[in-house]
Amino acid sequence: MTTNPLLGDRFPVPFHRIRDEHVVPAIREAIGEAKRAVDAIADDRSAPSWENVLAPLDRIVERVDRVATPVGHLLSVRETSELRAAWAEALPELTRFRSWLHLHEGLFRRLRGLAAREPDLGLDPLEARHLERTMRDFRRAGAELPPGDRERLEAIHVELAGLGQQFSENILDATAAYTRQVTDARRLEGIPADALERFRKKAEEEGLEGWVLTLDDPSVLAVMQHARDRGLRREIHRAYLARGREAPTDNRPLIPRILGLRREMAGLLGYPDFPDYRLEEQMAGTGERARAFVGELADRTRPFWRRDLRMLEAQAEKLGLGRLEPWDVAFLIERIRKEELEIDQEEVRAHFPLERVLDGLLEIAERLFGLRAERKRIEEVWHEDVRYYELTDEAGTPLGGFYADLFPRREKRQGAWMNGLVHGRPRADGSLSPHLGLISANVPPPGSDRPALLSHRDVETLLHEFGHLLHHMASRVPIAQRGGANVAWDWVELPSQLLENWAWEEEPLGLLSAHWETGESLPPGILDRLLRSRRFMRGWIQMRQLAFGTLDLALHTEYEAERDGDAVGWATAVMEPFTAGPRHAEAHPLPSFLHIFSGGYAASYYSYLWSEVLEADVFSRFAEGGLFDRETGRRYLETILATGDSEDPEILFRTFMGRDPDPEALIRRNLG
Repeated sequence: MTTNPLLGDRFPVPFHRIRDEHVVPAIREAIGEAKRAVDAIADDRSAPSWENVLAPLDRIVERVDRVATPVGHLLSVRETSELRAAWAEALPELTRFRSWLHLHEGLFRRLRGLAAREPDLGLDPLEARHLERTMRDFRRAGAELPPGDRERLEAIHVELAGLGQQFSENILDATAAYTRQVTDARRLEGIPADALERFRKKAEEEGLEGWVLTLDDPSVLAVMQHARDRGLRREIHRAYLARGREAPTDNRPLIPRILGLRREMAGLLGYPDFPDYRLEEQMAGTGERARAFVGELADRTRPFWRRDLRMLEAQAEKLGLGRLEPWDVAFLIERIRKEELEIDQEEVRAHFPLERVLDGLLEIAERLFGLRAERKRIEEVWHEDVRYYELTDEAGTPLGGFYADLFPRREKRQGAWMNGLVHGRPRADGSLSPHLGLISANVPPPGSDRPALLSHRDVETLLHEFGHLLHHMASRVPIAQRGGANVAWDWVELPSQLLENWAWEEEPLGLLSAHWETGESLPPGILDRLLRSRRFMRGWIQMRQLAFGTLDLALHTEYEAERDGDAVGWATAVMEPFTAGPRHAEAHPLPSFLHIFSGGYAASYYSYLWSEVLEADVFSRFAEGGLFDRETGRRYLETILATGDSEDPEILFRTFMGRDPDPEALIRRNLG
């Protein structure tokens, strides 16, 4: 039995035993085994077949991923300097191996031989699709390039992997390094009591008087949305934006290098630019089509954005603030929400204790899809706050397990996400090898006298990530690389965004809410006002998403460092048409924009809105048939969640809806 927990096949992954000293030996051993296995495939002189080429290749890839994925996960939730150093040593070797694999001439020769024999092999449609996609992946990785270009491409991949990791580490360090002591209680007026308690506890931990503010998401939101002290809001806003802009965590030098390497990579592979390379395998298909989508939606959104801007400016004038500043926006939105919609966010939060939200979320999954989750106490967790659940389908078939890591920590990155840790699949006997996944978030933790209370937006976020998780856990695709959330990037957000709709309907809100003291559901008055608020500031919110989508695509097609200079200043000019003026345009997060520099959304940030158009249309079917109509839920589970990348997304959409997408669905729902 191996003593390195990364090398076994134990389920669930023994996270409690993984240490930094395990990382490099495990990855080196996995890579060594994989290389010997790849060489064996290449040296085989028998006729290429599914069984002697693609099936063993899939096992090789999965084995290496099974070793590396837990390490990448721990870096996002339990990073230490020792783990970071171990990963910095292992990552270049891992990246070089992945390049070596796709550039292996003997392996590619065997794959070409398999593809040539494909008409005579009797492959089923999924196997044929997987072969075609694998050949495409090898070509896109440079398998057909001359030797010199292949070597350069490998060097680019290694450097990009290191730069992306450094970008992410800089933001984690900058976020963790900032604290702001406040000793005058008047400066904290308006901030909710539970946030004040967290600030006080932080001060106690630091041995300081008063309160200590940090840059974790719940703390920043508490200040930006509620602090009456405009100067404090400005200070926290600037500190948050300063992440990645100042030494020793300055990401600005990394940005042009990353963009330049991506452009060079696309050129080596014969593409006009990086978006055309990236989007070839997505629904948009080309950078031009993605830019047209974003531009057209921005034109449709602009009148509603102007309406919202006028409302904010009027509120700023009413409060005597003078010119609307970036650090006023979140505060004014909450004031308008409270005055015009009569929604008090703190009153709303009192009705969304975390335990009730989680119970409601799981009940929604059971009533809609027949999926049942049961919490289990296990030792294989990375922190005492982490929960673990086992999931079964309607027939009682075990699907696997998932973790929920929901509170902020100093060593955990910001935001919310889902990770697929192990990809299960159907077995020959009809059972399933288990999936393993997780959802992670940064919701406000419990206080000394009250449970964790969530905003309605927090509830949406948990539903969003749970939608991703169900896409992973419900997969019934026998080939792991074609299953779960391994789909086109502008399709992957549909299951997550779709589930958010259940946070905006009366019946599911009854399952998700219960006052933390009285147990009462949302009173009819609050419920009605909350439901009416769905379109509140949607023009402003949607235009912000469009601004980021535009910036992402422009960076990858138009920006040239030698000509345009500082990328941060250049980005400000791109953002200005989407904002309330120059000072708002300057308040962009480019040096901390993890999505496009280390999070997988490079040239693809538009995909959130692309998927939202599709999910708004899909939800109309649930709205017509009943939010908990089991037949509609079953059909959605079988045609979209369980099918992964076994068909093109356009086909899956038509299978479920019976028609092509309605491009007006999003406008009707969000903007009216």
